[in-house]
Amino acid sequence: MKLIYTDSLVVGAGLAGLRVAIASKEQGLDTLVLSLIPAKRSHSAAAQGGMQASLGNTAKGMGDDEDVHFQDTVKGSDWGCDQKVARMFAHCAPKAVRELANWGVPWTRVTAGPRDVIVNAEKVTIEEAEAAHGLINARDFGGTKKWRTCYTADGTGHSLLYAVDNKAISMDIPVHERMEALRLIHDGKRCHGVIARCLVTGELRAYVAKATTIATGGYGRIYEVSTNAIICEGIGQALALETGVAALGNMEAVQFHPTAIVPVGILTTEGCRGDGGLLRDKDGYRFMPDYEPEKKELASRDVVSRRMTEHMRKGKGVESPYGNHLWLDITLLGKKHIDTNLREVKEICENFLGIDPVKEWIPVRPTQHYSMGGIRTDHTGESPQLKGLFSVGEAACWDMHGFNRLGGNSLAETVVGGMIIGKYVAEFCQHNSLEINTEIVDGALNAVNAEIDGLLTSLGKESAFQLKLEMQQVMMERVGIFRNGPELQQAVAALQALLKRSQQLGLQCKKRHANPELVEALRVKRMLKVALTVACGAAARTESRGAHAREDYPQRNDKEWLNRTLATWPDENALEPQLNYEALDVMAMELPPGYRGYGIDNAIAHPDTEAREQQITAILAALPKTATRQQKQQALMAFELPEELMPDNERLVDRLQPQQQLNLKK
Repeated sequence: MKLIYTDSLVVGAGLAGLRVAIASKEQGLDTLVLSLIPAKRSHSAAAQGGMQASLGNTAKGMGDDEDVHFQDTVKGSDWGCDQKVARMFAHCAPKAVRELANWGVPWTRVTAGPRDVIVNAEKVTIEEAEAAHGLINARDFGGTKKWRTCYTADGTGHSLLYAVDNKAISMDIPVHERMEALRLIHDGKRCHGVIARCLVTGELRAYVAKATTIATGGYGRIYEVSTNAIICEGIGQALALETGVAALGNMEAVQFHPTAIVPVGILTTEGCRGDGGLLRDKDGYRFMPDYEPEKKELASRDVVSRRMTEHMRKGKGVESPYGNHLWLDITLLGKKHIDTNLREVKEICENFLGIDPVKEWIPVRPTQHYSMGGIRTDHTGESPQLKGLFSVGEAACWDMHGFNRLGGNSLAETVVGGMIIGKYVAEFCQHNSLEINTEIVDGALNAVNAEIDGLLTSLGKESAFQLKLEMQQVMMERVGIFRNGPELQQAVAALQALLKRSQQLGLQCKKRHANPELVEALRVKRMLKVALTVACGAAARTESRGAHAREDYPQRNDKEWLNRTLATWPDENALEPQLNYEALDVMAMELPPGYRGYGIDNAIAHPDTEAREQQITAILAALPKTATRQQKQQALMAFELPEELMPDNERLVDRLQPQQQLNLKK
């Protein structure tokens, strides 16, 4: 057995994982990263539109701050998020953007003077202040009150990943590529690392560490069509689930992005609509104002996806060999804007559709995009059930997204969450020694060895590829944008049958090294367990909240369902997870449950909501009139961060004299 020791072990080399590794290395800790692929190929590179941070540099972002960003995030989550985590995030986002600029991210910058933009299908001229010239720019995104999405054209994830990976390289942080973690080493109370398999040689290695951070991204590939990279299969979540100890949170919360191209499902950024693009039906009619008169195409993602689906159900979709779709029209933005700010979208359209989006409409429909659920952690990123196990980014349920994520908050979470949680990981390593019986390591490695031996010697007739396809089709057809009880029960039964069949897998290729069929067989059992946690959680949650839309229970039910789903896997032979629930405390919320601003307000109120609203009024009334907004916020819901992250953020208006501030606001 090859045993490798490190202080801080990170599984996943995307933005979130690399940022945690950097934070560990900054504290002088021995740090190591495992990755399925070279770091710069991670799925973080696919993020297009930008990351949210309340800089308030632009004319349309004036007046933005942490309070507004926090409120947008909570409303976007449909009150399903951890509000203290949302506060931590909103506070640190401006710091992360500026840090990234120092690391070399070429943020698109403000140019002083007039510029033409498209707002509500009309060309509008806005005046950017002279004082803002050269500062980081921002564009509009769905579900936000201000323009706060910082960007580098439509290749923001690519720019960020290259800058952060280069930073990690400069710090001599090793990345062991083409290594797949297959089992957590743990004793039921403490996580000690992972057993990983080299995808090239087939060698098994034991990586032992004080702290283990799972940063493997989402689980979109349990669906047949997804905007996710093919490596986003939920294996990180499955590793935690298979411990039988660590819980997964809100796994039924799955987001569908409104504008993926048909048929391949590649994303066209929300920046298309943020910059002024429109959605049209088969008649060329712009339909979103009929459903959402205020926000139109820039309603929250879950809302737009449902409205598009409803419109197609009415017979307004465009018929195609690949099913109905709608049109995304960005032609009104003009060639210069598209070539400058949406060039990746243009290349995708040219290479995958054979069209020029400067002149032609783009065929789109809602497609699985993001996983709000993941490994349940506390505000430090650590699993409450398994000490030493951390998770960050899309792999985690930290939980700043609740039941729906705002566009731009995911890319932001990778670096902001990595910044915050990385400091807590480093602190954990500094204050906790590692004591481990090597029999625990041997036991974990032997279990993986036995699993591989069993697959290679099995005479079973089931194909891993076929089981995976059937699973993906079940999820797409039964656990999609709109859900209902009978279909969810059918999905659970079908997935359970597939999990039983996975016990009879047979491989045609019997090699231990460089064997894609073996890789698929090792993954599909784990993916089926993840799929079952999604389906079972969705079947149990008899309400509609955020991206979880039950046609048979259309109301958001705060009275009975203002909670977080926790899923654990009972034992190796189980066919479904065990579900428990973690209540959200209304009396501790800074922003009690209310109306999101979309459609009719049909929520069933929580009994504590009115009392908390009265309490908030009393708390604010008791403060001196000179209290700052920061003091008011802390009085309502105090939050803590590592000391170096606590200072207030400075914005453009803070550096100007009173008369200059008035001129800027004009």
